[in-house]
Amino acid sequence: MGKKVKKEQSPPKDVFDPLLIESKTPATVVLMLSSPENEVLAKACDALYKYALKGDENKVTLLGLGAVEHLYKLLSHEDPLVRRNAIMVFGIMASNHDVKKLLRELDVTNSLISQLAPEEDLVVLEFATLCLAHMAVEYTTKVKIFEQGGLEPLIKLLGSPDPDVKKNSVECIYHLVQDFQNCAAVRELNVIPPLLGLLESEYPGIQSLALQTLEVISKDRETRILLGENKALDCLLKILENNELSDLHIETLAVLGNCLEDVHTLQQIQLTGGLKKLLSFLEVSTVPDIQKNAAKAITKAAYDSEIRKIFHWEEVEKLLLSLLDTNSDEVKVAASQAISAMCENLDSKCVLGLQGIPQLVQLLSSDNEEVKEAVVTALTNLTTASPRNASVVVKAEGIDPLMNTLKAQRDGAISNAIAVLTNLSLQEPYRVRMQSQGIMSALVGPLCSTNSQVQSRAAFAVAAFGCDADARTELRNVGGLGPLVELLHSKNEEVRRNACWAVMVCGSDELTAIELCRLGALDILEEINLSRKRKNKFSEAALEKLLDNNLPQKYSRMGYLSSSNIITNGFYDCGQIKHGGIFLSLEELSKQELTDRRAIIFINAKPQENDHKAIKFKISVNRRKSAKTSALDLRRADLRLPRELVMYFFFYVRKGKGKKEEEKPKEVIQVTPTVQEEINVENSLWVPPPDFILMDYINDVSKTILPLTSTREQVVALAQFVADKMGGTVEREQLHNFCWELGMSAIEFELKSNIVPIGKIKRGTFYHRALLFKVLADRIGIGCSLVRGRYNRAWNEVKLVEYSPKGLLLPPQEYVVELMFEPGRLLKQGTAKADQYKRI
Repeated sequence: MGKKVKKEQSPPKDVFDPLLIESKTPATVVLMLSSPENEVLAKACDALYKYALKGDENKVTLLGLGAVEHLYKLLSHEDPLVRRNAIMVFGIMASNHDVKKLLRELDVTNSLISQLAPEEDLVVLEFATLCLAHMAVEYTTKVKIFEQGGLEPLIKLLGSPDPDVKKNSVECIYHLVQDFQNCAAVRELNVIPPLLGLLESEYPGIQSLALQTLEVISKDRETRILLGENKALDCLLKILENNELSDLHIETLAVLGNCLEDVHTLQQIQLTGGLKKLLSFLEVSTVPDIQKNAAKAITKAAYDSEIRKIFHWEEVEKLLLSLLDTNSDEVKVAASQAISAMCENLDSKCVLGLQGIPQLVQLLSSDNEEVKEAVVTALTNLTTASPRNASVVVKAEGIDPLMNTLKAQRDGAISNAIAVLTNLSLQEPYRVRMQSQGIMSALVGPLCSTNSQVQSRAAFAVAAFGCDADARTELRNVGGLGPLVELLHSKNEEVRRNACWAVMVCGSDELTAIELCRLGALDILEEINLSRKRKNKFSEAALEKLLDNNLPQKYSRMGYLSSSNIITNGFYDCGQIKHGGIFLSLEELSKQELTDRRAIIFINAKPQENDHKAIKFKISVNRRKSAKTSALDLRRADLRLPRELVMYFFFYVRKGKGKKEEEKPKEVIQVTPTVQEEINVENSLWVPPPDFILMDYINDVSKTILPLTSTREQVVALAQFVADKMGGTVEREQLHNFCWELGMSAIEFELKSNIVPIGKIKRGTFYHRALLFKVLADRIGIGCSLVRGRYNRAWNEVKLVEYSPKGLLLPPQEYVVELMFEPGRLLKQGTAKADQYKRI
């Protein structure tokens, strides 16, 4: 029998031999992702990886071809090679914004996190963490990674032997800890030891990311404590001491800067000598970014009082002052800000003031507006509550540059310059010096600012400098009162309060008070004081001050003058003004035509001065007319002729009365009613004529009433004197027949004016007598108030001290002074008789 030969087994009829497939179009490769063949899928993914690696345009192309959806299905593929290659494509494509958006919609993070087991293929770990690092930039992805438990495997991968896995993992963690929730979570998962381990890496990129992550999480106090327990500070200081790691120094300082904010951690650094090392390193460093970040770290830490003490003990002031001498504007800004923070420590404030103020004053002339702002802010803190430092500023010639800073471009620089100048103003010699240099003129610009802090500090400065009359005059002359009044409208409470304060101070003299009233300050203040939310103590005080220094308007508005409101020359009573009505000046009222309205009663017991403000009279020589003129004619010619001038004319005319007609001089002085046509009114102001009768009243009461021994006797005698000059006693039943109106009309017609001197009134009613009583009482030192009632009523109230039968001094009692029916009778305030007197 022959040997049997074994037959070869033929392959199944439905199976092809392996084929090598090549394609130059990405669309074809994307279609291959639907293949059931593992080898085809793996090769297709590999081809797509290489294609996406070439640039962002290719990634967008693949996105448009639907590659992301196909690849997402392959993340859970049973074949490890297919899964690995699909993850590689995702890792590359995830850098594109539109791809990331689609990956979020597909919720790819859960699938990626499931691939992060330490025993997983390193390539899978590398590209899974790379994809997560790209996606973790978005907040919603941060939340998903946290909720899906991604933090713990990422932290474990920090110890991976593969540097790319470490780099991607720490980068992902860095993005995640930007959210405070993740920051606390990584601390609980003990992230600090592996992060510190990364500082030993030979790859600068990994070290940098580790430091950046430490910088973020060390903002948390509990994390800083853990850093101290894990000897992190020693690691960080070693990096600073290593010049070969100079590219990491800035990020290292950022971590240490956070550590400095914690007293406990700072004490640890100090006890181990680390703080001295740190400051020594900073003093010798010439890298602007390092210097800047060091100053910023000191600024943040110095907000704690205990830390400021430690800094002072370690003489951190020397470092800050040395930083002011650098060439970098950014460093100067940071150093100035640190000086501002350290000023809260009084010892530091003293050191920095004596040594640093001259440097800071020099920097005020910098062209860099940010430097200027930081410097002037430091000067503000240095001079606040420190007269000695204020003196150092002046000695360093700081006033001029500070005033120039009021024209700076940055509002912060302007507001702090104002604050420094205000601090200097607390010492009178410096305040006077600044006033002589035009401080009030310089403040007008800031008053017009739209920045509320500038407005507030400018108004505050006006209040500080406005305590001097010359300063108030300057502000009035340069138009600063208008912007100040506008600030009363401010919706900012601080601005409004300081503006009220400034108005109160500036209203301390009559001229400024009148101008403020003219600008509408009274109306605004009244409106403010009607509001519970807007009114403040200064608004009430400002209103009172303006009225107290503008008594005609106070009496017109309020119908009341207190015993401290002394009526002086120039006062006038124009009656009660309606709410919202316009209050006219006496000069404006003098220009009005004669009317049948209530006469304006004015007070002027001052002889008219013949100066450049008074109306100048020109006497002409007329050879054709005689001089048949009497003193009465002279008075009628012009009521405003000074008494001395009238008497001179009268004497000159009377000299020739005894001579015969032919003996009269050929040239005589013509003084007739036409003299008014020859008044030179160029550059003249209206001046109210003097009231000679009132002058006589004052002389009489000074001689007869002032010497009386008791105030009660003086009040009674003065009441009788006033009644006698104003028409005498009036019978109560005959009050309606006391025709004072006719006499007033006659005076107005005689004067051709609505303005009547009070001395001209011979028949006066209640309000005439009460006003005259107040005027005379003020002149001889009797304290009394003036109250306006209705229907031409007015009365005076006085306070008299009584003695008990045992000689004890009783509290003062208030009385209404009777001036009409029983002149001199004192009606006890609140009694029926007193009330009846007011109502009659």
